[in-house]
Amino acid sequence: MDPSISRRSGAIAAATTGALLLSACGVGGGKASLHDQLPEAIRKAGVIRVGASFTAAPVIFRTPDGQPGGVDPDIAAALEKVLGVTFEFQDVGPFANVLPGLLDKQYDIAMSGITDTREREQGVDKDNKQINEGVDFVDYFMAGIGIVVGKGNPEKLSKIDDLCGRSVAVKKGTIHDDLATRQQKPCEHLGRPLKVLATNADAEALADLHSGQADAYLTDYPKALYNTQTVDGGRAFDLAGPQLQPRPYGIAVRKSDSVLRDILTKAINSLVVDSTYEGILAKRQLSAGAVHNSVVNGSS
Repeated sequence: MDPSISRRSGAIAAATTGALLLSACGVGGGKASLHDQLPEAIRKAGVIRVGASFTAAPVIFRTPDGQPGGVDPDIAAALEKVLGVTFEFQDVGPFANVLPGLLDKQYDIAMSGITDTREREQGVDKDNKQINEGVDFVDYFMAGIGIVVGKGNPEKLSKIDDLCGRSVAVKKGTIHDDLATRQQKPCEHLGRPLKVLATNADAEALADLHSGQADAYLTDYPKALYNTQTVDGGRAFDLAGPQLQPRPYGIAVRKSDSVLRDILTKAINSLVVDSTYEGILAKRQLSAGAVHNSVVNGSS
C-alpha cells in the first residue's frame, strides 16, 4: 500500500468561505459554522482522512509529481475551503480495498468514484446475503457504465447483450464486475458463454482489450470516455453505444458517522450553489454528470 498523500490547500480562514456560508450556515447569525459542526475528533486533528484507489482517471489518479489528481481531489480541495480542514488522501491499492478499509476504520471517508448502490448501502452481496453493516453515501455526481472497444468497434457491440459469446475485462469489486457476472447466466441460456476477465486496475483491463484477450472493457462512463480520448492519442479505443444504467457517485461514510455525513452533504451543496462545483466538472469535461443538489443514499 502506498503511503498517505496529502492534498493541502493554502491557508484556510472562515472569511474565505464567502457570503454563501455566512447566510446558509448562519455564521453571522450566531449559529455554528460547518467547521464548528464537524465531529470533535476531526476538528482537533484538522484532517479528514480519505481512502481511495488511484486507478480511475479522470476521477482519481496519481499525477506525474505523485500527488492525487482528478475530480475527487478537486472536489476535496474545494471542501477544504468550506470546512476549514485538510483532506488527506491515502492510496489503498485495488478498488476492492476501498470500502473494506473504510469499514475497518483505516480512514474517515472514501472518495474513489464509488457508485452508490443499494447493496453497498445495506451491506449485502448480489445474492442479498449480509456481508457487512453497509455504508452511507453523500451523492455528488451521476455516471453510467461505458463499453470500451477497439478502434472502429470491429465486433459492432452497442449493448450489454452484445457481449454474449465474447470476453469482457472488468475491475474487481466494481459494479461493472457485478454486471458482467450477472450477464453470464442469460448468455449461457443463449448458448453463447460470456468470459469475464477480472483485473485489479484499469490499465490491466485496457491491456487485455488492446492485446485482443478481451473484446470489450466495462467501466464508469467518465473513465471510458477519458480512455478513448487519451490512450495512444485517441487512436486505440472507441465507445460502443450510449452509457448504461446511470447512477450516483457518492462519498462513502460509515453509518455511525451520521454527523460527518450530514456536514459533507451541506458542504457539497454549498459548492453547487456558488458554482464552484460546476467549474470543477467543466474543467474535466464532465458537466453532463452534474447533480442539482447532493442527497444521502440517492440510490435507495
